[in-house]
Amino acid sequence: MTIKIEKKIKGYNVVKPEDKAAPAAVSEAKAKAAEPRQAEVIQMHESLERPEQLIGSTFKIKSPLFEHALYVTINDIVLNAGTKYEQRRPFEIFINSKNMDHFQWIVALTRILSAVFRKGGDVTFIVEELKAVFDPRGGYFKAGGVYMPSIVAEIGAVIEQHMKNIGLIHDPEMSDSQRALIAEKRAAYEAAGAKKNSDVSAAAAESTESNGSFPPGATLCHKCNTQALVLMDGCQTCLNCGYSKCG
Repeated sequence: MTIKIEKKIKGYNVVKPEDKAAPAAVSEAKAKAAEPRQAEVIQMHESLERPEQLIGSTFKIKSPLFEHALYVTINDIVLNAGTKYEQRRPFEIFINSKNMDHFQWIVALTRILSAVFRKGGDVTFIVEELKAVFDPRGGYFKAGGVYMPSIVAEIGAVIEQHMKNIGLIHDPEMSDSQRALIAEKRAAYEAAGAKKNSDVSAAAAESTESNGSFPPGATLCHKCNTQALVLMDGCQTCLNCGYSKCG
């Protein structure tokens, strides 16, 4: 077929065979974009049936907010057993106590946490979510001066410890220089206290060696939640993690 060109040619464009399908693809994409968006269901892990036997650990929580202790049991499933990719992952959690006042929310919490564990994927986010829960009545200090804002936060701390034990969470290792600096600051603080009151300093040093506590008068460090923040050279310094407001 012959086409007669009567106007002056100002430009040209080569149309390839695959380009002919482009308009149809664009129109289809526009039609999909116009459709209402629907939630996508993402399966993070395959469904696993509970084995007959699981391995786990039980932790005891003794809080001044509860009359009786809480016993937290976390059971793990072993994936890829017998191979170099073997890994333990939390599969279920149970919380038991003689105190029945909080039975409903404890059962609800354990069922939700167990469901999240079985879903798979990265479940370590649970720790920070639970540790961020505050009790409006106030928190309490554990042995060693660690502050717990609520009983739920301590359950989160227990789950964190279990995940560290099985290798899901790794503590950032403190360098030798950081350890030496903290030890130096602690020694300097205790030496300054000895000048003011040698008897009090000796008692504090004896207490420190026996139970790992920090000097009397230390306040709460917001970074590590430990009552180890002291005033040194006009600057608040933590004798546990090395945090300092002065950098």
